[in-house]
Amino acid sequence: MAKITELETHDIRFPTSRTLDGSDAMNPDPDYSAAYVVLRTDLGSEMSGHSLVFTIGRGNDVQTAALAALRHLVVGRSVDEVIGDLGAFARHLTSDSQLRWLGPEKGVMHMAIGAVINAAWDLAARRAGKPLWRFIADMTPEQLVSQIDFRYISDALSPADALTMLKAAEPHKHERIRQLLAEGYPAYTTSPGWLGYSDEKMQQLAREAVAEGFRTVKLKVGLNVDDDVRRCRLTRATIGPDVAMAIDANQRWDTTAAIEWLGRLKEFDIAWIEEPTSPDDILGHATIRQGIAPMPVSTGEHTHNRVMFKQLFQAQAVDLVQIDAARVGGVNENLAILLLAARFGVRVFPHAGGVGLCELVQHLAMADFIAITGKKEDRAIEFVDHLHEHFVDPVTIRHGRYMAPVAPGFSAQMRAASMASHEFPEGRVWRDLSLAASA
Repeated sequence: MAKITELETHDIRFPTSRTLDGSDAMNPDPDYSAAYVVLRTDLGSEMSGHSLVFTIGRGNDVQTAALAALRHLVVGRSVDEVIGDLGAFARHLTSDSQLRWLGPEKGVMHMAIGAVINAAWDLAARRAGKPLWRFIADMTPEQLVSQIDFRYISDALSPADALTMLKAAEPHKHERIRQLLAEGYPAYTTSPGWLGYSDEKMQQLAREAVAEGFRTVKLKVGLNVDDDVRRCRLTRATIGPDVAMAIDANQRWDTTAAIEWLGRLKEFDIAWIEEPTSPDDILGHATIRQGIAPMPVSTGEHTHNRVMFKQLFQAQAVDLVQIDAARVGGVNENLAILLLAARFGVRVFPHAGGVGLCELVQHLAMADFIAITGKKEDRAIEFVDHLHEHFVDPVTIRHGRYMAPVAPGFSAQMRAASMASHEFPEGRVWRDLSLAASA
């Protein structure tokens, strides 16, 4: 009987603060990082499960330690038992009585659990010889429902509700797969919009984005209102009236400040304002939404579980949401969130602003299109053009669209050479930076 023999962890960091890639009003100098996990088995190196938790530098060691703390729940388990019932495996991790006290179902421990669950899905898809989006899409409605923990959300989405939705989508799966493979999935880009970039760099990258086929460009805002007005005006002039422009405050404001600040930006026809306030402030989002209408309001990349998403929907606090592949409890909880969003008629624009997140979340959006909503042209996956070269199966973007991955798995596996050179603090990149700093 094949078994999981090791839960291997790595603290991988990239010095993106040097170029201010990823900079925003709350995070001015991020070093894009990955607390990286591999589930090794006795089936050989090709039958391993890979995943990560995205962080922005300091604290990545804490997240890596949280991953290692899950070894006793995983190592020694039967591969067939784990991948044969991924719903039960997820509940096994999220229900551990002592670890649950550290959340419950939120924070560093929940993200670690989500990464291990995602690694198990990667292993399952590899074993099946399918990319993860196809592995999910090929499940029956009953199998998909069995993946989801309906505890705390059944007042908004019951198993019967979910089954009805999934069965309604089932007859059109094959046509949607054909369509996805032919057309890809829409993307939007944040690459021009990092707050640390000069106006000239922002405009140049915005021009390039439009030329490459992106139909939405997103800017970071929230540090200085006059600067935001100037940058929005420059970007709107650069991309023209027919390309959408979204903005992201990364939780910068209180409720009243958000309404006042965003009143200054309404003239630029904003596609949405993302994270205008604390991601935990559901009623604050609802108040902002009422105060700035018709500008759409969004949040989600820091929303820590399905319960929070449920309440955002119930309170009519958002017009659209982001999901994050590495924030909540893995594929299983993201399936619950996607079904909740569909139930409430809220569009999903997946977050992918970080190392590996584009690679991961594309699978979830594509599975949603095929197996749940049947919709993709009224939404888009975020794209940032950073660090994809470090992955074995990097994303492919053509004409502003994600092309469906074809390699088996979750596209999470990093290149061995990249891991070796960027492991913190002993990898070559970090040793060289340390020596340069001390010279």
